[in-house]
Amino acid sequence: FKGPIQNRKVIYPTDSLGQYCGQGKLEKQPLLFYFNMMKCASPMVLLEFQCPTPQVCVEKCPDRTLTLVTAIGNAQDWEYYKSYCRADPGAKPVVDILQKKLCPAYLISSKPFLQRCFPSIGKKAHIYTTQSFMEGRQVAMKIFEDYTKSWYWILICLLIAVVLSLIFIVLLRYLAGIMVWVMIFMVIAVVAGGIAHCSIKYVNLKDTPGSNITLQQLGFQPDFSVYLHIRQSWLAFIIILAILEVIIIILLIFLRKRIRIAVELMKEASRAVGYVMSSLFYPIFTFLLLTIVIAYWGVTAVFLSTSSEPVYKVFNETDCLHARQTCDPENFTLSTMKRDCPRSECLFAFYGGETPYHKYLVVLQFYNVFLFFWCANFVTALGQMTLAGAFASYYWAPNKPNDMPAYPLCASLGRSLRYHTGSLAFGSLILAIVQIIRVLLEYIDHKLKGAENKFAKFLLCCLKCCFWCLEKFIKFLNRNAYIMVAIYGKNFCRSARDAFFLLMRNVIRVVVLDKVTDFILFLGKLLIVGLVGIFAFFFFSGHTDAFKGATPSLHYYWVPILTVLVGSYLIAHGFFSVYAMCVDTLFLCFCEYLPLINVLTPETASMSINIKPSRSTLEGRK
Repeated sequence: FKGPIQNRKVIYPTDSLGQYCGQGKLEKQPLLFYFNMMKCASPMVLLEFQCPTPQVCVEKCPDRTLTLVTAIGNAQDWEYYKSYCRADPGAKPVVDILQKKLCPAYLISSKPFLQRCFPSIGKKAHIYTTQSFMEGRQVAMKIFEDYTKSWYWILICLLIAVVLSLIFIVLLRYLAGIMVWVMIFMVIAVVAGGIAHCSIKYVNLKDTPGSNITLQQLGFQPDFSVYLHIRQSWLAFIIILAILEVIIIILLIFLRKRIRIAVELMKEASRAVGYVMSSLFYPIFTFLLLTIVIAYWGVTAVFLSTSSEPVYKVFNETDCLHARQTCDPENFTLSTMKRDCPRSECLFAFYGGETPYHKYLVVLQFYNVFLFFWCANFVTALGQMTLAGAFASYYWAPNKPNDMPAYPLCASLGRSLRYHTGSLAFGSLILAIVQIIRVLLEYIDHKLKGAENKFAKFLLCCLKCCFWCLEKFIKFLNRNAYIMVAIYGKNFCRSARDAFFLLMRNVIRVVVLDKVTDFILFLGKLLIVGLVGIFAFFFFSGHTDAFKGATPSLHYYWVPILTVLVGSYLIAHGFFSVYAMCVDTLFLCFCEYLPLINVLTPETASMSINIKPSRSTLEGRK
């Protein structure tokens, strides 16, 4: 690996010919322009670190929005448009130009960011607004400055989210039934409050000049506060919140009886979490392990992508003995190749190499992605089995907490690593194989973009859909298999079989209770995010007189608000994911203890949740 070459390739953009923008003969063209920026969203970028669209180095980013059809009919526009083409299209028709990808199909007004051209404003935005738009780097610096001014308050808001999550879990232990219904009605009230606030803003902007501009006319704005001065933005908020409110109310109406059963199950889960409080902080350990896995994958992927070298080959319009052979551009004029073929040139062909290592770089990237999936799935599986073992030890203990291990979480983690590493690795391997097949299908789909075979496209689409469903099913089966491994200590295959047949015997209860519990926990996450988000909005926006003295002066107050919203959701998700694992573990234990659960009515089932296994049952299980 050559460090300077790596750094240059990562930092400086290269066009489709492998030339570095702003260097050598392209010294006056330091910016990179993409024909179709949307192609950069392809998952293949993870493997190739290159957008699958033609790219050219340009002197400046386009400052107007044009299409190829409109520009080619105007001499002045066409002259401007050709500066963004790969080659002079001459008098070719539009179809040939697009087919040969000589010119982009359209130009979008853009701004430079990290030496790349990114879309900035809409076609007619400059007619309706006089605000000056900053360079991408200036926007990034202002965002960074906002973080330096508000990081302290962001941490306080995230700490509030942690406290709220802990309060909810403690209250669920003692007031599960009341808290669930309070949670439901508070979520409804928070969404209704959001609708009322948006409606007031929508009405107040009625007579404000310039507020009737549509979002399409305004286009993309780096300063998101501009959208808050548009009536259509608030109307969109009202519609989204109203749809969310209706969906929640309809679900509550149809699931009101099943919610009672889920409440009883959550009461038992609350008691289990209360005995194993350290489980609430276990997601931090999982997060640290996943961070290490992601960092290792990222570093390896960058090294693989930047380890290739530019390959130059001999090109000649006439017959040449050395055509398509590798050459050295620095010594080519004095070489025998040039002497034998005077009209030949030594031009850049591709990035790679002639060694077997360089030829199989794509395979190595796939292997790196496969290892990433395997390791990430292993870390997630370890967390699931550890939590399942801790909660299972609670359920099967006759006298709690006397018959429980002194440190149930540490004991479960030790058992998982000592006895069940093979089961974890095997289950993770199966899931990783399915995931890498999905990546391969995406890669094949990317390579066959220009294919005209309709049947091949249809078959590929069906395969992608089938493997997506298979991945979801394997994740569900693995999760329950790990629970059975934690309970009985059997191998992965036997545990997966037992879990599958156990769930199939109780399929209706499983689906209803699992989804209702997930819905209740989702409402809890939504409530915590909503409460912290509302507080962050009124604090950072300065709309409340009580906070004006403490609110930091920010360029974009939406930066800390979005950070707080995302962070609050991750925190709430971490706490409630432990709860969800506890519910699943206790439910499987309960199904094992009561094989006749299918004959129970919802009312008796809800009362039976609190039944504890007897000593004779425990001895038989042992």
